[in-house]
Amino acid sequence: MSRDYYNSPNTLLKSLSDQDRDLLVPHLSRVDIAPRQSLVKRNQPVEHVYFPEGGVVSIVAVMTETGSVEAGIFGREGVSATCLLLGADRSPHDSFVQVGPMAALRIDADRYLDMIARSETLRTVLLRYVQTALVQSAQSMATNATHRVEARLARWLLMCHDRIDGDEIALTHEFMSMMIGAERSKVTITLHVLEGTGLIRAERGRIVIRDRDKLEELAGDGYGIPEAEYRRLIGPIGRASVVLPFGGQTARSE
Repeated sequence: MSRDYYNSPNTLLKSLSDQDRDLLVPHLSRVDIAPRQSLVKRNQPVEHVYFPEGGVVSIVAVMTETGSVEAGIFGREGVSATCLLLGADRSPHDSFVQVGPMAALRIDADRYLDMIARSETLRTVLLRYVQTALVQSAQSMATNATHRVEARLARWLLMCHDRIDGDEIALTHEFMSMMIGAERSKVTITLHVLEGTGLIRAERGRIVIRDRDKLEELAGDGYGIPEAEYRRLIGPIGRASVVLPFGGQTARSE
C-alpha cells in the first residue's frame, strides 16, 4: 500500500473521512490510462472502478441509428461505474478516456462494494456524487434543448477546462460534435466564431482557452448549476465563477 494514495488529487477521495479512506486505500492501485481506453464497457459486468487523478472521461450513449452522444463527463472530481452504487452490475453506456493520458486509482468492483457495505458514511458520500452526476446529465439535456450551439460548446469547453491543469485541451472536432450533439461542420463553424471573438484559439487537435470569463457569459445558465451542486455536497471543482441557483451570489473556485 502506497501512503501517497492518501494524498491523491481525486477530490472525491479527499472528501472522505479518514476512516473511510482507510477502508479503500489498501485495495487501490495506481494505473496509467491512455486516451480512448475504456473504463466501463456497455452491457458488460463492471470489473474495476476508477478514481481518476486527471484527464476527462466521457460517458457515452451509443445510438445504433444516429451515432454516439455524450451523456456526461467526469475527471478527478469523480469515480467510474456509478451504476454499482445503484444496485446494477453493468451500464448501457460506455465510459472511456477522452482527454488524457491520465493516472487513476483502481479497485476491484467486488472489493469496492464490500467496503461500501461496511460503511454507511462512505456510501452516503458516493451517493452524493451520483446526485451531482444526475444534475449534470439533466443540465446537459436542458441546455441542448434550449441553447444555441455556441453556448452549448462554451459550456462543454468550460467543463473540460475545470478538469485539467493549464489552458490547453486536447479535443478533436469529432469529440466536440459528440459533446454537443451537432454535426462536425457546425462545430467547425462555431469554433471559428469563438476564435474570432477571442474566447479560444483552435489548433489541430487542441483548444486553448483564452478568455474564461467571456466563455462563461456565452454559456449563460447552461453552466454552473452542476458545479455548484458538487461544491455544496462534496468539495471544490475547477476554477469557474459559479452561477449559484436561486439567485445566489457568484463565487470563484481556484
